[in-house]
Amino acid sequence: MSSGLIYKEESYKIIGKCMEVHSELGHGFLEVVYKDALELVFNQDGIPYKREKDYAVWFRGILLRHKFYADFVVQDKIILEVKCVSVLSDEHIAQTINYLKVSRNKLGLLVNFGRGKLEYKRLIY
Repeated sequence: MSSGLIYKEESYKIIGKCMEVHSELGHGFLEVVYKDALELVFNQDGIPYKREKDYAVWFRGILLRHKFYADFVVQDKIILEVKCVSVLSDEHIAQTINYLKVSRNKLGLLVNFGRGKLEYKRLIY
């Protein structure tokens, strides 16, 4: 019987890579440092991704001029949103869900490097 987790193996692998980065760098760096480290790890381990993937937003059939930029889209199906904050907020969750909406992906991983222990949430849309 299936556990029901969408992209279970893929998401465990991504979270594992995030744990590797957090374990080596610790907390306290700027967000961009963790993104750079993740990009390096993804490249070294052959994990396909796109960084700062842009998504158009449509409203009433009209393309809005501002886009959403997801931190990473991993394996062309999982949004990875990187934060470096003391506490993940409802706004961070909402932001990730909005990325899922505009991308039409089903799984978002919200990862926080800003604490002593890596914090993450799986978000389904």
